[in-house]
Amino acid sequence: MTTLKPVSGLPAGERAQITVSGVGIDRGGRTVLSGVDMTLTPRSRWGIVGENGRGKSTLLHILAGTLAPDVGTVRRIGTVGVAEQEMEATGGRTVGDLVDIELAAARDALAALDAGAVGLAGGAPGAAGRYAEALAAAEALDAWDADRRVDLALENLGAVTDRSRPLAELSVGQRYRVRLACLLGASHDFLLLDEPTNHLDAAGLDYLTERLRGHHNGVALVSHDRALLSDVATTVLDLDPSRDGGPRVYGGGLVGYQEGRRAERERWEAEFEQQRAEHARLTQDLSEARNRLVSGWRPDKGTGKHQRATRAPGLVRAVHRRRDDLEEHAITVPPPPLRFRMPELRARPGTTLVGAEEVTVAGRLEQPVTVALASGARLVVTGANGAGKSTLLAVLAGRIEPTGGGLRTARTARVRLLAQESPRADARRARDVFGAHLGRLVSSGALEEGEAVPLSSLGLLSSADVAKPLRELSMGQQRRLDLAMALASRPDVLLLDEPTNHLSIALVEELTEGLGSTGAAVVIATHDRQLRRDVASWEHLVLRPSAAVRPAAEGIPR
Repeated sequence: MTTLKPVSGLPAGERAQITVSGVGIDRGGRTVLSGVDMTLTPRSRWGIVGENGRGKSTLLHILAGTLAPDVGTVRRIGTVGVAEQEMEATGGRTVGDLVDIELAAARDALAALDAGAVGLAGGAPGAAGRYAEALAAAEALDAWDADRRVDLALENLGAVTDRSRPLAELSVGQRYRVRLACLLGASHDFLLLDEPTNHLDAAGLDYLTERLRGHHNGVALVSHDRALLSDVATTVLDLDPSRDGGPRVYGGGLVGYQEGRRAERERWEAEFEQQRAEHARLTQDLSEARNRLVSGWRPDKGTGKHQRATRAPGLVRAVHRRRDDLEEHAITVPPPPLRFRMPELRARPGTTLVGAEEVTVAGRLEQPVTVALASGARLVVTGANGAGKSTLLAVLAGRIEPTGGGLRTARTARVRLLAQESPRADARRARDVFGAHLGRLVSSGALEEGEAVPLSSLGLLSSADVAKPLRELSMGQQRRLDLAMALASRPDVLLLDEPTNHLSIALVEELTEGLGSTGAAVVIATHDRQLRRDVASWEHLVLRPSAAVRPAAEGIPR
């Protein structure tokens, strides 16, 4: 049974609370959420993490009261502001309309205060009480400052400040920033934010982080952004599978989650391996007992029938006992999550694998770039959108011909690029796509027979996932397949364009560790703040866009 308390138009302050107990929901015969327990209070800051498809956005809808769970209880006291990843722009609404909707409580409070003042001045009966009530409501909302707070947030988030602009004229990212600014300007008891860093530049990220850290009310944010989680979240709800199949709650922020998840996973793997080893031993014992029953018990020639007959029952009992032992020691621990294993990539010391000399690409990479990549090289490419990071990686991979400067690639050097976006998904199965990719590498001479990295050895996709058509894979699963294909030929130079996009936190950490230890040359282009912190010791190349280069379509100079 689900209990939803009506949300008042005024903040509840210290009484505000959202309590979720045993919440679960199914969609199309599939369990999306199960056994979720959490309590949001003023000043609590929750991070909600998990692979794509684990129900993170669904949980936000349940917290907001826009979706009722199938099972469990939700109790809510206080006001809620929600920023979803996408927002409709119908009905001719403008930026100002969105501001008015979000600040409606503040507007009403000020209007009631004005009416109360008029009644108080005119000596109307009960005017003093109504005025005091309106004043308390306005003070609780800090209503006088609400518009200034929104204007400040619009400016700092890089959002459209013209309140007459129709929302339909704005991109998805621009609408999101307007919506986020309105929420930061309002005084809701709880902010529920879905991937809030997706559409922000560096300055906007810093502003959002500062506001959330200083926010005096409850926050629940769904995010893959480890830097935001590290800087803001004090409690983490992990929706990825656990030993018992339920979600996990970790205190201590991102570090507490990482340490707790790692320890639990090690225990899970150890217990699974122990049960599997015991199961294998008992299976072997049963097989040997059956073999003895068939032939091994027969005595030498000349032994009497009576002796043979007396041995048979004992052997039969041994088989039954071994079978009972095997059934009693069935593997009850589910297989632990996949763990990424970086393949061994060769080092070729003393050789410049890829060398770029003052390369440029007209209209895409205006800044001349000189790069020399040898085995073991580590390079991070950063810069605003439009500066040419993806273009530079494509040049180094030989996919784009530079219009200025020169590029040299060592003969037999294997250079592989993980592009920022996955190819269009179709009906082909993941394993067939991977197999076809290996076939092309072998037929082109880029790879010797038997030299390829097996897909199953990487720990990126389960046996069930590789059997699925591409269009049934989540974005994260497609990204895992892209990574597997980039690693399949054991490259000498690995070029990664925004490699953390759509990947789980655990996989990103395992990949980062693997990249740091491989013998290959590695180049990463990224905006990921935590990844940049993790590879701070690597060489950095900062690209700057030409004044003639326009920002990306979203208008975000990242």
